[in-house]
Amino acid sequence: MGNPKLIPYETIVRATSGEPEAVEEVLRYYSRRIRLAALENGHVNTDTEDSIKQRLITALFQFRFD
Repeated sequence: MGNPKLIPYETIVRATSGEPEAVEEVLRYYSRRIRLAALENGHVNTDTEDSIKQRLITALFQFRFD
């Protein structure tokens, strides 16, 4: 029964193993936050947005469940 506002645990596990659909779901979940973080002078800097997405994907692949 978890919190419906959070990404399901199973999705995170699948994303860390590299499943493309799960990675895309994680990116969709964080898309608003990423856009806000990429704002510069009221405009979205697409280079910054892409960099944040790439760092999130890298972090997903490095995450370990111990």
